[in-house]
Amino acid sequence: MNKTCDISDLLHPDVQYLEPGYQSYGGKTSFNGRIQTVKCFEDNSLVREKVFSNGVGCVLVVDAGNSKRCAMLGDMLAAKAVENGWQGVIMFGLIRDSVDINQMDIGVKSLGVFPLKSVKKGAGKADIELNFSGVTFTPGEYLYADEDGVIVIKEKI
Repeated sequence: MNKTCDISDLLHPDVQYLEPGYQSYGGKTSFNGRIQTVKCFEDNSLVREKVFSNGVGCVLVVDAGNSKRCAMLGDMLAAKAVENGWQGVIMFGLIRDSVDINQMDIGVKSLGVFPLKSVKKGAGKADIELNFSGVTFTPGEYLYADEDGVIVIKEKI
């Protein structure tokens, strides 16, 4: 995989940069893929639907509204994401079961951890453009993540 710093040097100013402050979880310190999106607030039903689908070569970007009241991804959904080929998850919210997720072959960036799970009422939207932390995430564009940060570009390198 290309390093985010190298891509930045090559393509700046056509690179979007996720604001710093996200924590890294999962066994992959670097990951990349085509963006798929979910927008939900304190209800991870659509996150569940996505990770149960084919995610080969993809990164799931979740706008959980920056909620600090519940986790939107745990060990069971992360394991299903690994099983279905997802490369990583960017969570504008919290996760749980971080010790277990750290043993899995997936990369996760989130705002932190919290033990309470979300509700499941089926609320939210999928496959839409999202905007948070200084980046517009458009389904089908490409995300690269490593120890130096997270970037988004229009086409795969």
